[in-house]
Amino acid sequence: MSKEIIVNCDTRETRVALLESGKLVELHIERDERVVGSIFKCKVCNVLPGMDAAFVDIGLERNAFLYVADVIAEADEEFEGRRSNGRSLGIRDVLKVGQELMVQVVKGPRGTKGARVSTRISLPGRYCVLMPESDNLGVSRKIAEARERDRLKRIVEASKPSHFGVIVRTEAEGKTEQELRNDLEILLKLWSQVETQAKKTQAPGLVHQDLSLLYKTIRDVFGGDVNRMVIDSPDEYEKALELFDLLSPKLKNRVQRYTKSEPIFDHYGIETEIDRLLRRKVWLKSGGNLTIDETEALTTIDVNTGKFIGSTSLSETILRTNLDAATEIARQLRLRDIGGIIVIDFIDMTSSRDRTQVVNTLEKALRRDRTRTKISHISPLGIIEMTRKRTGETISEVVGEACPYCQGRGRVASALTISIEAERALRKATSESDAQAFVISVNPEVAYHLVGPRGETVEEIERRLGRKVYVRAREDLHTEKYEILPGTPSQIEKSYMTARLDSVVECSVVRNPYVTLPHSTAWLDGYMLDLTNGGRYVGQTVKAKLTDVRRSWASAEVLQPAK
Repeated sequence: MSKEIIVNCDTRETRVALLESGKLVELHIERDERVVGSIFKCKVCNVLPGMDAAFVDIGLERNAFLYVADVIAEADEEFEGRRSNGRSLGIRDVLKVGQELMVQVVKGPRGTKGARVSTRISLPGRYCVLMPESDNLGVSRKIAEARERDRLKRIVEASKPSHFGVIVRTEAEGKTEQELRNDLEILLKLWSQVETQAKKTQAPGLVHQDLSLLYKTIRDVFGGDVNRMVIDSPDEYEKALELFDLLSPKLKNRVQRYTKSEPIFDHYGIETEIDRLLRRKVWLKSGGNLTIDETEALTTIDVNTGKFIGSTSLSETILRTNLDAATEIARQLRLRDIGGIIVIDFIDMTSSRDRTQVVNTLEKALRRDRTRTKISHISPLGIIEMTRKRTGETISEVVGEACPYCQGRGRVASALTISIEAERALRKATSESDAQAFVISVNPEVAYHLVGPRGETVEEIERRLGRKVYVRAREDLHTEKYEILPGTPSQIEKSYMTARLDSVVECSVVRNPYVTLPHSTAWLDGYMLDLTNGGRYVGQTVKAKLTDVRRSWASAEVLQPAK
């Protein structure tokens, strides 16, 4: 399987795409300041015994959350966090308001929540992760061979100073003792710089900012299994070469600079994939589809057969769709960087053998995911519950925002509902004002309902209110917005009644979904025209004669298409 890393660097954004066999599987975007992984000097603001946690000021907009388990030293954990008197250590035992300490962001701000921090600082390198004030030594579980694990442990144990913990990363497999020593030396120098900076920094303040997205990609993703990295920025290309000289000189020849005039993400077909990221529905090769819904509490993924009807039996059709979905779900989780609780609703399978096969396929596909995942069993109804470690915002949260009208619920009020709300608001306005006339401006979709067929609705509203009402459509108003303006009939007639009986006007014909053919509609500066013979001219610009003029609408007859 070929692996490629494509890097797009713009003025305000850096994007890194990972392709496996030409298919996009990971997308990382960097816009704002780097928070996750950065080290801050903080000040404790609140200590909450009821939550066994504290809120600390690290200098960001919202205070960060510090849980007691992220404060107690690992040595204390071995004794189950208990004192000699048998009482459990609580947050009050380890933190006081106003206390200053050094923390590292382990989870970025999300929505209304602040960042999560820990006093257990770790500095990742190419082959090792250095953990100051710890004494643990571990090897990545992905290195399966016992002999290799022992070799790496011996090398690191002989190289690391006391009171420092080290985790050997997967990329260290097969590397020489000198390469591992060099990596540790770089990390130890970095920690020395952090300690020096911490002494100069006043709380709250930034002590060490995590590395750029490009650097982290070279350090964490670019291994021997990556065929090439293509970068479209000459400056970042030169920086990348310098990093490879420092970290992996043997892989330097796999870095290429993109020089074509076509944008790099367009050239590799990545831009099209990004456009699909915000869509709820994802189509499968078999013809089935996934529906992905992200909520505050969890993410739900529903599997449907869609267009796929199979060829042998219903159980075979369901199994094939579910297997296809399992592979695509693993890809979508990586691609969208979805974390937290995930509930997958596969199509019901009667055979336990089929259910096991689907779970195995999902687990196999998730092995390529660098983010930690955990899967529960599959229920008889085809439901799988799983978790994926969350470190920050998903891609959809980075590139999008919640709808200001539906607040992210995915639904807005219908045009009919808004027209009724506008009528209520108009009734309230008439009760609070002595004005004899009102102009109500709404979106054209709402105006259809507010005027009604042949003006029946607005004329009934006028009868009930005992006032003159002028409905006008405005394209710039969102469907859920409307404006009401009181005035005298003469003032409003002068400003809003430009249409005259028997006059000929030029207008564009549109289909009104609430009238029947041969009628259609046109708008004349927001004034509705009911074209009695306009059905055949929808989409065209025509000349029409006004045959009946009312306050909110006019009846008109198409004379001929405009030249």
